[in-house]
Amino acid sequence: MKRLKKAKKRIFEILQIENNSDTLSLMFDILIVCVIVLNIVVTFCQTFTQLAAYAEVMHGLEWITIMIFTVEYLLRIWTAEYLYPQRGKWMARLKFILSFYGLVDLLTILPYFLPFIFSSGAVAFRMLRVVRILHLFRINAKYDAFNVITTVLKEKRNQLMSSIFLIMIIMLASSLCMYSLEHEVQPEHFPNAFSGIWWSVSTLLTVGYGDICPVTVGGRIMAIVIAFLGVGMVAIPTGIISAGFVEYYTRIKNGDVTRLDADFVSLEITAGHPYAGLPLKEITLPQGLYAAAVLRDKEVLAPNGKLELCAGDLLVLGSTSRRRIEAGVEEITLAAGHPWIGQQIGDLEISRRSYVIMLKRGNKNIQPKEDTWIKEKDVLLIYHQ
Repeated sequence: MKRLKKAKKRIFEILQIENNSDTLSLMFDILIVCVIVLNIVVTFCQTFTQLAAYAEVMHGLEWITIMIFTVEYLLRIWTAEYLYPQRGKWMARLKFILSFYGLVDLLTILPYFLPFIFSSGAVAFRMLRVVRILHLFRINAKYDAFNVITTVLKEKRNQLMSSIFLIMIIMLASSLCMYSLEHEVQPEHFPNAFSGIWWSVSTLLTVGYGDICPVTVGGRIMAIVIAFLGVGMVAIPTGIISAGFVEYYTRIKNGDVTRLDADFVSLEITAGHPYAGLPLKEITLPQGLYAAAVLRDKEVLAPNGKLELCAGDLLVLGSTSRRRIEAGVEEITLAAGHPWIGQQIGDLEISRRSYVIMLKRGNKNIQPKEDTWIKEKDVLLIYHQ
């Protein structure tokens, strides 16, 4: 049983994409990327009638790649309890299945198996094969390029939503105006207000297919105005995203962002803390952790080796790998009946060389203080010096 549990955890570690320090895990990541690319290329080539002579070879390659995806999906379900340690075994598996990447993994393999069950929907199932491209997001999401994109979109989401809302309003208004001007002349193209949506979208986005166009003088004048507005509407979200990239890389250059792929925890330096009064170069941190910044009186200080820590400082620790942060750090989940429940962190009976560096409560990370009360199901990260 212990061997099975050990093997299960080892498989989970190999499956984790961000664990670049593990050679087997890195090799598995490379293998999955190659399999995804091969599957997409085969799917693309199957659409060419000129390659019909190689149909059996391509079908065999597709079968091999789908089997690899299937095994990976089943292994991820099997080891989901390590991905969501706060949940029970079956709840963790259910959470993974219903998660974004779990659904992507499922949709990656379903288009291959569903035609064997529902032969009448084969065409629709073939369309679902496009979802396999999303499988690449699992790999790419762990690297800087994709993280920059997602970070910028999150930071600018309010401005982007405002611009999209404005585009929708202008699109509906243009459709209504064009219906009023063109309905009597072109009832077949503008039978109702909603019929102008296609025309307004193609015009606002500067595509202009020309399958529907105004013929009245008023309609053409309105089309010119809307076309000019369309250029501005497209430029607004483009400018927002471009400005976001410039701001983000400026922060990286100035040192405001330490690493794009780092996880962070914070450690409060209280009076009498062994780190108080010591320069950063003399403190000992667990393997995989580094000093990312020091917060002092709402000021962010660069973590150079000569900087001396003072009582009241907040030391921000970063880890370049989510799994490596476990070196020197113990994670304790407080189940019902645990003696620490209902106590304050400052009253815990732990070694003087041990410190609570983070408290996780549900989906929130709470800065631990001596007067912080501990509740059932809390997860404590304790650093043992």
